[in-house]
Amino acid sequence: MNAIRADEPFLATISFDGKKAVMCQIDEAMEHHILLMKAGYRDTDIDKFFRIVFDKSGADWTFICPPDYKNIPYKEKRIKVFYRDGIYIISDFLESIGYIVGINIPKRYRRHFDIMNEE
Repeated sequence: MNAIRADEPFLATISFDGKKAVMCQIDEAMEHHILLMKAGYRDTDIDKFFRIVFDKSGADWTFICPPDYKNIPYKEKRIKVFYRDGIYIISDFLESIGYIVGINIPKRYRRHFDIMNEE
C-alpha cells in the first residue's frame, strides 16, 4: 500500500474485544465517527471502540473511557481497566499490521488518565 510506504497518518477504531478494526488514511474520513459510518456502523457506536491516529512514529490514543465500560461502577477502577485493556488491544492491532510503535495519550485526553494517578 502506497500510503504505508509514504508514512501517511491513519485513523483506526478497534473494538473493545479486539475482534474488529476499521482503518483508513486520515484524509479519507477525518474523524473516527465518520470512519465508523463509512464502514457501516452508526456514529453512536463510537463508544464501543478504542480510537487512535497513527503513523510510523507512534500512535495517539483518544483516551475517553465510556461511563458504562464493562459495567464497572467505580470510575477509578473503570479507567484503570480501560487503560490496561486499551494498551493490550491497541498494541496487538498495531503489531498485526506491522507497526511496532509507542502509544501516546495526548495532553488533552489526560484528565481521565490523571484520575488513575490520584489514588
